[in-house]
Amino acid sequence: MLGLSPGADGTSLKRAFRTQARRWHPDLNANDPRAEDQFKLVNEAYAVLSDPLKRQLWEAANGEDPGDAVNGTESDPFARGFPDFEDYLAELFGDRRAKRREREGVYEPDRASDQASDRVREQVRARPQEGPPAGQVATAPAAPPPVAATTDLESMVELTPEQALQGERVELELANGTCIEVWTPPFAGDGWRLRLEGVAEGGADHFLQLRVRTADGLRVDGLRILYKLELTPAEAALGCGVVVPTLRGPVKMTVPAGSSSGRLLRLRGRGLEWSEQRGDQIVEIKIVVPEELSEAEVALYRRLEELAQGA
Repeated sequence: MLGLSPGADGTSLKRAFRTQARRWHPDLNANDPRAEDQFKLVNEAYAVLSDPLKRQLWEAANGEDPGDAVNGTESDPFARGFPDFEDYLAELFGDRRAKRREREGVYEPDRASDQASDRVREQVRARPQEGPPAGQVATAPAAPPPVAATTDLESMVELTPEQALQGERVELELANGTCIEVWTPPFAGDGWRLRLEGVAEGGADHFLQLRVRTADGLRVDGLRILYKLELTPAEAALGCGVVVPTLRGPVKMTVPAGSSSGRLLRLRGRGLEWSEQRGDQIVEIKIVVPEELSEAEVALYRRLEELAQGA
């Protein structure tokens, strides 16, 4: 009825019940003649499975109906009609859930169900219980050993552009004295993270953070070279000529007028070379505003703002 597998926990049970109750509530299915019967069956299933004692007897009967004592329904609780769906959930799952319009809690059956539950408890108490003979004290099982928390570790590995391109042998010494030999993959790039699974203490992972940069600020990404070019707002707006570092020396390039931050300019053939392949260098525009402006600069920016608003 609830679409659950045997052994489903309480959270799954509540979620499935809310879904099926909404699906079959008569107020929400006025045109479906099966809704009333299906809603009663869904409610009955939840009433049994949400009560530990009823569920125990139901499972002992292999899912068969062991009688009204387990069902907890000596009479039809909906004989006088069905409550509004929201009110029904509020009553079923508690007032705090009702205030949030998503209700959770424990189902409180009516008085007839209470009486049936009492009979079920008496039946369970009357059943022979497995345990130690009379007069003996049962010993509690030993507590499981504490589980050590594991934390992933990370190391920084610096490579030259040539080492990143061809792959490099790296020796790593762990805190416990273990030495590990790792080869970085060819065509590696700046910012790559290599995962060494389960090599750290407690079975944690160890990550290698690759740093492939030059003193000029060039970053390697496979065969490509990445570079961020900082410009003033005036240079970006009006365009300018700049000198940009590359792996084979500085070159001059022209920045087009009206360039915004994030614009990418390409220097063809200025990347790394592998066999007959040669990558490009990508130059990313980054506009930088001075932290402190003179009075004249402030006045000019305000005038630019006025002109922009007037446009």
